[in-house]
Amino acid sequence: MTNGLGRPFGWLWAAYGTSALGTWLAFGAFPLIAVRVLHAGPAEVAALSAAGAAVGAAAAVPLAPWVEFRRKRPVLIAMDLARFAALLTVPAAFALGVLSFVQLLLVSVVVAAADITFRAASGAYLKALVPAGQLLTANARFESTAWTTTIVGPPLGGAAVALLGPVATVLADAVSYLLSALGIRATADRTTGSRATDDREPRPGRPQSSRLRAGDLLDGWRYVLADPVLRPLFFNTTLFNALVMATEPLLAVLLLGRLGFQPWQYGLAFAVPSIGGLLGARLARPLVTRFGTHRVLVVTGSLRALWPLGLAFAGPGTGGLLLVMGVELGLIFCCAVFNPIQATHRLRHTADDRVIRTLSAWSVTTKATTALLTAAWGVLGALLGPRTALALAGLALSTTPLLLPRHEAAPHPAPAPSHP
Repeated sequence: MTNGLGRPFGWLWAAYGTSALGTWLAFGAFPLIAVRVLHAGPAEVAALSAAGAAVGAAAAVPLAPWVEFRRKRPVLIAMDLARFAALLTVPAAFALGVLSFVQLLLVSVVVAAADITFRAASGAYLKALVPAGQLLTANARFESTAWTTTIVGPPLGGAAVALLGPVATVLADAVSYLLSALGIRATADRTTGSRATDDREPRPGRPQSSRLRAGDLLDGWRYVLADPVLRPLFFNTTLFNALVMATEPLLAVLLLGRLGFQPWQYGLAFAVPSIGGLLGARLARPLVTRFGTHRVLVVTGSLRALWPLGLAFAGPGTGGLLLVMGVELGLIFCCAVFNPIQATHRLRHTADDRVIRTLSAWSVTTKATTALLTAAWGVLGALLGPRTALALAGLALSTTPLLLPRHEAAPHPAPAPSHP
């Protein structure tokens, strides 16, 4: 099933697919609950996304150097279990009639912090698990799985909400993290016939001092900003991802509110175009083989920035739905080619003893920037209307190709600096 990547990778892949399906089943669940159950307005919905991401990012900062010197598999399991426990409180509180906006905010903080830590640890774990020459193949499979679950998840989630109520998908998302933790645990199961993954993963060296220093917290940013390969990708992906995510609450308000789309139509608008994600992920490796990493990164990174402006022209009815689908199809295809190549390029050019802090700094910056821009665009949406705010976001996104790397990178990173 894993075509030479090994059975432990197969378990990791299955765990990823399970949690990704849960995430997409619950796509838009918190904004939907805030609007339909707690009667929140556009500013409150934007604040929910922004504050949760910002505080979660801040909480994740001290975890990076702590995780760096620990085996990554137990960290991954712990983060899955933390997300399971946090999300489970939402349907429980709803059933008891005590669900509040504050609780949604607190849960979003815990989930955001666990997400950042999980993503950083999973990057280091994958690098230890898979040979360097197979990293793009592994990342492309993750990307394909992500878009497959995007196709399946939102329509099923919309049906579940219609049949079972607004918190049903949050419960499904919680269970998916529990199943993911069990899958990651199985990557080291000796009964699979493969060598235990704990034997594959090198035990990280211990620092001379166990005390957490301010320099440790900033080391990931210093490393990224000093590296000519990572720095332009860092600025480009951070701004692009943050702007795209900042428009999500506005798009939900526009489509579900002013244009009168039903939840199943909203899910369909993102599920059908995700077919482009499957195609893009499958083409990533052949395109790199033919044209080279740098050229494919620059071309797809530029093209993906041109599509979001079209969302500002969405109208009611079938025409509006088709327009959103067309824009999302182009955007998703370009992102699906770009994302696994960028992820592989980043891992290959990051020293092994800097992976956790580098990926954490990357995720924290993206989360914090997303929070800031979501809050700003929430204000713009309240003042100017969601359509005008979406247009401004599209114009800003069209400038992000200016941040892409201009020159071909060296094939290997320079040696990592030693600790002071």
